[in-house]
Amino acid sequence: MTLHPQARKAVENAAGAVPVTDPAFDIAAERERDRRAAAEQRGPEVAEVRDVDAGGVPARLYLPEGYDAVVVHAHGGGFVFNDVEVHDAAVRRFADLSRMAVLSVDYRRPPEHRFPAAPDDVSTATRWLDDQPDLAGLPTFAHGDSAGGNLALVAALRHPGRFTGVALIYPFLDPTASFDSYRTAADGFDPAEAAWYWQQYAATPADLAHPDLAPLLSDALGTLPPTLVATAEHDPLRDEGEHLVHLLAEAGVEVVGTRYLGQVHGFWRHTQVFDAAEPLMWQVAGWMRMQAARAR
Repeated sequence: MTLHPQARKAVENAAGAVPVTDPAFDIAAERERDRRAAAEQRGPEVAEVRDVDAGGVPARLYLPEGYDAVVVHAHGGGFVFNDVEVHDAAVRRFADLSRMAVLSVDYRRPPEHRFPAAPDDVSTATRWLDDQPDLAGLPTFAHGDSAGGNLALVAALRHPGRFTGVALIYPFLDPTASFDSYRTAADGFDPAEAAWYWQQYAATPADLAHPDLAPLLSDALGTLPPTLVATAEHDPLRDEGEHLVHLLAEAGVEVVGTRYLGQVHGFWRHTQVFDAAEPLMWQVAGWMRMQAARAR
């Protein structure tokens, strides 16, 4: 399938942006632009939203009326960009439609804080949940998009048995960029930029082969709970996400893989731009509710 017209327009609109690989690229300025843009996109009201100290890790907790499960959300952004403010509208929408509490983790980012700062922060926030009377004991899910999908997967691998399920949206998993989609499906996401993100994230070259950074290398994939992986057809990360589905199925994990046709990397949280974004949220929410019901 060719690019969906909405995806094609998004790629065209981004074509003039300064790439992260340009020596003139300013990380701090880009972060500020992202926050300003996000401030103009207000999500739905949620019964209670509060910023919390999750064991020393800043996070934002969304508590919709009648919640009966918890989602630990790790935001995407190549490990370098985005934060709880940038993801606020999307997380509000997901909490509202899923009727689940969501803990959005404001993990430390490179290049200021390199690996393993981010997965350590997600682990700390996950443990913090166990000390919260209104949240401990509820079915709990790990969820993330892109780099956040990497962190959600690593959290589940680090804490076997802790999560009821794992939902990954076009996860960023392979520092070697060895899959064919890097050459055949890189619409709007230059593989050179993907390599740049890994360079910012890894503290040493050896980190690029560490399973907490490159979880496709983990020998513990068979310990995962039921897992959902969604990929985009026109995304260099497509094949590594779908390879994970294959590995999990072979390891005996209950796994579902879905490819969104015509879509590009990053579409998930832009419900006002992509017709496919909200249906993906509903798919993830419905799958989580099914798993939560089975766990009770």
